[in-house]
Amino acid sequence: MSYKFDTVKVRGGYNAKEHNNSVGIPVYATAAFDFDGYDHFNNIRAGAQLGFLYSRVGNPTVAALEARVAQLDGGSAALAFASGMAALSNTLLAVTGGKGRILSTKQIYGGTFDLENDVFPSIGIEFDLIDHDSSIEEWAALIKEDTKAIFVESISNPGARLLDIESLAELAHKNGIPLVIDNTFATPYLFRPFEHGADIIIYSATKALNGHGNAIGGVVVEGKPFNWTEDKYPQFYKKHWVARDLDNNPRSFIEAFPQFPFTALLRTKYLAYFGASLSPYDAQLILIGIETLSERVSKQVANARKLVEYLDSRSDVVSWISYPEHKDSKYKALAEKYFPNGTGAIFTFGFKGNDDQINKLINSIQLFGFQANVGDARSLLINSPKTTHGELTPEELEAANIKPETIRLSLGLEDADDLIADLDQAFAKAFEE
Repeated sequence: MSYKFDTVKVRGGYNAKEHNNSVGIPVYATAAFDFDGYDHFNNIRAGAQLGFLYSRVGNPTVAALEARVAQLDGGSAALAFASGMAALSNTLLAVTGGKGRILSTKQIYGGTFDLENDVFPSIGIEFDLIDHDSSIEEWAALIKEDTKAIFVESISNPGARLLDIESLAELAHKNGIPLVIDNTFATPYLFRPFEHGADIIIYSATKALNGHGNAIGGVVVEGKPFNWTEDKYPQFYKKHWVARDLDNNPRSFIEAFPQFPFTALLRTKYLAYFGASLSPYDAQLILIGIETLSERVSKQVANARKLVEYLDSRSDVVSWISYPEHKDSKYKALAEKYFPNGTGAIFTFGFKGNDDQINKLINSIQLFGFQANVGDARSLLINSPKTTHGELTPEELEAANIKPETIRLSLGLEDADDLIADLDQAFAKAFEE
């Protein structure tokens, strides 16, 4: 049967009859799995039979998480990693095959920016970074012969800026390249990228998917099979002994796994050998978090809206607010088009204070946490230019339009009035003589 979102988030990817009728998804705390003889092993290895070989490349608890997230997004397959950054870096390595270019934006998570700006270029992968609000013609002008993908965040970190995803998908496909989207802030509850032309989705499952700040993880979801052409993406057409059939004929990933060749390549060549495997314990925690995803995110969006309204009334201490639903936001039309359930619980505002007063504000909060995380059940406040985007130089921060006075909020599940009261008293203490 085809179930709706809230049913899938509780039931998807799991059949109790396959797990001794356990209602809760068990933690398979094992490194390896017994085989019923060589034929059993060989069938699993060749993909002719479902099963597990070794927990570094697949585990039943982790598989349930992968299947559930794939179903929530309407994808063909998914693969879990030990962190969101592992999911992101391995995805970009697999897409490029270790060489070529990726087109992205300057307005992106600080760790991702540093990866693009420093780490990947050292191994031969270059990034062309464009301003978030550039026209589609400016995006098109930066696509080169060796550009392998367009990579963006559905809601940017930290400024909560939006993009016209359908226009970017059309541009990517016109040039024979995939659109890869980090959907961490939105989750599949607020935004479903495959429905708007994306080809690959990345999540830091640490954030709102889990929602409780108790596990680190990442997930990559593959949509319908992309048209990986052999001249630009030879990694999908190379015949691999590891992908051989039951008669020991080497196969390409396109041949062996036509419905999800990207996931197969990512699992077999990247997860297996770089080893950034998600623990089954963490997979279970993330699965439990997903069971309340829509309820949590709905409340968090409601809290964000109330906090935006409150901050709007505090022009004495707030100079600007960057939230797609804000009355002055240039992204309101995109928010209405792509985000019918809201544009998330994370946004930034400009604080009318100097560095010392920003420090006083941070030191004065009592209910908000000062943490480098988002999507948590607890509300968080942080000064992004010096923390989550501390890797960026002053010049890079300016290019990314992250101003020195930027404060990022991630709204949790507390009562909005209590959160407002906490900001009230912290604002007052920040300006005490």
